[in-house]
Amino acid sequence: MIGVYLLGALSIAIILFFSRNKILVYSLAGLFVVLQSVFTIYTCFHYGSTELIYFSYDSLGVILLITLSIIAIPAFIHSYLYIENHKEDPQARAIYLTSMVMLIMAISAGYLSNHIAVTWIFTEITTLSASALIYHHRNKLALEGTWKYVFICAISITFIFIGILFLSLSLQHAGSDDLSFRNLLARRAELNPVWLRMAFLFIFTGFTAKLGLVPMFTAGIDAKDKAPAPAGALFATVLMNLGFVGIFRFYVVVANTPLLHWAQLVVGSAAFLSLFVSTVYMLKVKNIKRMFAYSGIEHMGIVMLGVAAGGIGYYAAVLHIILHAFVKSSLFFQFNQLYNVFLDKSIYHLGNYFKYNATGAMVLLLGFISATAMPPSGLFVSEFLIFKSIFDAHQIILLIAVLLLLTMIIWAFGKNIFKVLFVPAVGFDDSNVPKISPWESLSQFILLATAVYLGLNPPAI
Repeated sequence: MIGVYLLGALSIAIILFFSRNKILVYSLAGLFVVLQSVFTIYTCFHYGSTELIYFSYDSLGVILLITLSIIAIPAFIHSYLYIENHKEDPQARAIYLTSMVMLIMAISAGYLSNHIAVTWIFTEITTLSASALIYHHRNKLALEGTWKYVFICAISITFIFIGILFLSLSLQHAGSDDLSFRNLLARRAELNPVWLRMAFLFIFTGFTAKLGLVPMFTAGIDAKDKAPAPAGALFATVLMNLGFVGIFRFYVVVANTPLLHWAQLVVGSAAFLSLFVSTVYMLKVKNIKRMFAYSGIEHMGIVMLGVAAGGIGYYAAVLHIILHAFVKSSLFFQFNQLYNVFLDKSIYHLGNYFKYNATGAMVLLLGFISATAMPPSGLFVSEFLIFKSIFDAHQIILLIAVLLLLTMIIWAFGKNIFKVLFVPAVGFDDSNVPKISPWESLSQFILLATAVYLGLNPPAI
């Protein structure tokens, strides 16, 4: 089925790229959503199986694929609204939807890949498709963001490739050349620790570009800001989850060797630095899309702290990235409506949103409560479990420092959100404010409600 899915998605993308007929283009986009949904259901009923040697339907891959498919539906709906509101020309529309299809296809395959080299290939495909989406507006700022993203991701993908070469050298000592995660785990005791250490450093560093973690977090910030909001929603959620998959699958191998404590130190250091960096930027950022993006760095830092702490932290980390995907995508989807009202991204020029779009303002308010892990947000549960894992690891000083940083982030986030919601914008002419349909916010309420439900009723461990 994975072969049918990949061929089907690729065929749809090719036809989309050359098509200029509006009805055909939107029909093909709808067909891909159906294909994505059918494939996701298929993987659920074939849990544990392997297809085409390199793809396995394991628990991590399937649950993240379900998350992706749920978010992909409103992503295409809001893409349609975005294209129609901006009266995009046929060529721009075709390229945009083609890139969306290729991005979702590559992320799906990356989730299910059981081989580090195959994961690397599909990660590179996400870079190419994401670049087309970042450059969608075809202006100077979009070009700058695109080249920055391509440049940093090219470095990161090179790092991963070098790490794979080191990993193959480590595996040679075990008399094998199979770089599948299952084989690596089975031969973990025979891996050369020197080459394995080098491999982990390079692979971890490379995947931080997608995960949004120090040191290569900068590419994602500009990408989420410059790309259309529906595409930014995918960058800020399911694409970051692909970075997590790339790191976590290899981390599981390293964690079963004597290098566990060293790997925990590497991951924990990068996670804490990411949390610190996001705090610094959240205190001064005045672009609301970039604020959402820096919030993502904070959450990925928390996730990787849970991974480094171990224990219940592993479960909490996976739960957290799923809940974060639903919450953060809802905020990015809402940005389209916010921009339609104010035609600006600067918080200085936004305000009194409740007056112009009460339904959308409720999404922002609930999204803020959810993103900052306040009860009844589902993220409160996953963050609490991560904090418990840090406490159980007897890292009390680290826990106190994390709580202080999160307090500052909540203050900065809340200050900006409440200004947008309640404080009148200076010099804003509200005589021509468009009427926003409350139905445009329905998908965001569903996503936020899903995050709350999963937080209060988390899946069994």
